[in-house]
Amino acid sequence: MTEHVWSYKSTSGHLAGGDLTGYKVEAIDGDIGKVDKHSDEVGDAYLVVDTGVWIFGKEVLLPASTVIQIDLEKKKIFVDRSKEQIKNAPEFHRDKHLGDAGYREELGAYYRPVTPAGGQPIV
Repeated sequence: MTEHVWSYKSTSGHLAGGDLTGYKVEAIDGDIGKVDKHSDEVGDAYLVVDTGVWIFGKEVLLPASTVIQIDLEKKKIFVDRSKEQIKNAPEFHRDKHLGDAGYREELGAYYRPVTPAGGQPIV
């Protein structure tokens, strides 16, 4: 199951109903782009990030659980994945994938935290 992947962590600083459009997004190793679209829907929260020239102008879909901090003053969102992990995620096409349950399951499985027996999630 990957439902938890589509929810913001309680420690992220996310405020329901806030507009994150235009916020810069930072991976653990640098800038990846800006939020083009987002959803706050319970169990279906995500960010669509326009990567600009970083990966040839493509968009990426990040489940809300990847967000570790939102800085409202600086309009910046920090995620707990590397640029390489994000670049290697299943390819996203807005028109094809936003409403596709199969893609959502595939992406959720890719981003789900890996937990060793009795340990903390590894990201």
